[in-house]
Amino acid sequence: MSANVLIIEDEPAIREMVRMALEMAGLDLMEAGCIQDAQRRLAEQLPDLVLLDWMLPDGAGVDYARRLKKDEATAHLPVIMLTARGEEEDKIRGLESGADDYVTKPFSPRELIARIKAVLRRTSPQFSEEHLQVEGLVIDGASHRVHAEGASIDLGPTEYRLLHFFMHHPERVYSRSQLLDRIWGGSVYIDERTVDVHIRRLRKALEASGYDRLIQTVRGAGYRFSSKV
Repeated sequence: MSANVLIIEDEPAIREMVRMALEMAGLDLMEAGCIQDAQRRLAEQLPDLVLLDWMLPDGAGVDYARRLKKDEATAHLPVIMLTARGEEEDKIRGLESGADDYVTKPFSPRELIARIKAVLRRTSPQFSEEHLQVEGLVIDGASHRVHAEGASIDLGPTEYRLLHFFMHHPERVYSRSQLLDRIWGGSVYIDERTVDVHIRRLRKALEASGYDRLIQTVRGAGYRFSSKV
């Protein structure tokens, strides 16, 4: 599964280098040259991870990281600080702002990709390589494949994220709005009925193996993943 990364960096040369590195790694890139641009991009689509420069034309990245972590809509977003400040005190300030990692300029593309993947594995379960299994239904995180009783199940990216989320949080009831926030990033432009559409697609994909029964509707509350009747 391809992750979507937002870089907030005012130097075009660095953005271009990062773009090339991410494309080679199979990652998608969103770009912003300042905090104001970043706010517009985040309103349009939430990324899976933010690369944030320390010094920006309209403010300090370290202060913006604190804003992101205080905002309920973006608090879950992992943040990697990009900066020329290599002193220990500066690294501590960056991490205390809520950043999940810290990369000092100049950095190699290979190091950056390794850091991005490590943070995603640590903070976003859908990008981990863990093996999840409930009865005969299996998610192989390393290959992003789903199997039921040994047979491959073909899922779209959203259905995969839904199933992975459900299997990671069994027996809990989630409302449509909670699922929108966790799977789609809480975008205000998506109707709650969209959740129902993708739940139906997921159930249809699991129907032949009989595991559609695990995706349960809880009347008046939302949906639950459970092997219990």
